[in-house]
Amino acid sequence: MELKDKLVTSFMAFEDRIDVDSPVHDIRSEAMKTFEADGFPGKKNEDWKYTSLKSVLKHDYSVFPKQENHIDYQAVKKYFIHDIDTYKIVFVDGKYSSYLSETTHEGIDVCLMSSALNKPKYRLIIENYFNKIAGKDSITSLNTAFSQEGAYIHIPKNKLVAKPIQIIHFATGNESALMLQPRNLIVVDENSHVQIIERHQSLTDNPVLTNSVTEIYSNKRAIVDYYKIQNDNENASLIDNTFVNQKRESHSSVHTFSFGGKLTRNNLSFFQNGERIDSTLKGVTIIGKKQHVDHNTLVHHIEPNCESHQDYKGIYADSSSGVFNGKVLVSKEAQKTNAFQANNNILLSDKASINTKPQLEIFADDVKCTHGCTIGQLDESAMFYMRSRGIPEKEAKALLMFAFSNNVLSSVKIPEIKERITKIIANKLGVNIGFDL
Repeated sequence: MELKDKLVTSFMAFEDRIDVDSPVHDIRSEAMKTFEADGFPGKKNEDWKYTSLKSVLKHDYSVFPKQENHIDYQAVKKYFIHDIDTYKIVFVDGKYSSYLSETTHEGIDVCLMSSALNKPKYRLIIENYFNKIAGKDSITSLNTAFSQEGAYIHIPKNKLVAKPIQIIHFATGNESALMLQPRNLIVVDENSHVQIIERHQSLTDNPVLTNSVTEIYSNKRAIVDYYKIQNDNENASLIDNTFVNQKRESHSSVHTFSFGGKLTRNNLSFFQNGERIDSTLKGVTIIGKKQHVDHNTLVHHIEPNCESHQDYKGIYADSSSGVFNGKVLVSKEAQKTNAFQANNNILLSDKASINTKPQLEIFADDVKCTHGCTIGQLDESAMFYMRSRGIPEKEAKALLMFAFSNNVLSSVKIPEIKERITKIIANKLGVNIGFDL
């Protein structure tokens, strides 16, 4: 049975065991109809032209894990940002782990999507926000159809969340192949500020496919800093769909650090619904072997006097491949827009490749919008200069690549994340450099 047919059949069983009176029951049903009609995207779809899912979809994935698997904190401690105190929402094989988590309802809600979907006290938030900005494409619709578990975060107005929130998904290998579909809803009300860290981590060599959807609502004058750390093993694949809706004078940033996994697809969409909004999308990709990372971004400037900043750096070794497909859309009413988009790449091997397509679609006439991309190799003159000063070749290359990534890292606002990313980059480059960026 093909995976698509298995998912359609599994949805029938899923419907039988969930509450048909759920506020999202009709949304799930409509979403499954979309997926059933469209199926998984292929290369004929322009947005997926350079990313094929064939090698990922060939496995016989288990849609619902057969049993829970408990893991010890010490065994997975290295995957947490454990240098600082944080709230934690942790899932093991798609199921909530109370042992590894630290949630709260004291002034803010940091808890589970399943609770929000099933308890009346959350119904108003669900009705007003759930699935309002998520895409209606087949991949996102598939997640919506099976939406049951994930992180639910609601920050009421005038709250500065005292510590960051970590959302972590572990896959243990209990199943020979596992498909996970976490759904996150994050609502940050007026004048509030939150920092969130997200990670998907496989602990097994068995194939794992994660199709994740996150909706983020940044209301008036809210500040949301979101960090994605993607450093998974070679049999894990991730399709990450994140949608950000911003209101007047809000600031939202998403930093994506992609260092591992078989196939990683990041779909990131920002919608600016108000004036004096600032949106930041930044990323660093360093991969090798036959790994593949695809960044697909959209920033829609809808109203005037707003800014957006996109800066993605890629370093590709061996036979790895990358894709950057970034679009800035400026509506007719969005005068005085200031939009910047850049994608810069270094190929360390003749077999490595990158397909990049920065795009501007502008309907306003009083804007400042720039975009561009570069593809090249390390600067030979800089290498010669450093070698002539006694720096070994390996360390010289690493220093140049650190410098290449530095303007992305410089905007990270949590020092412990910056330190962690610096160490991961050094490890990826095979060096030990005694300084932090």
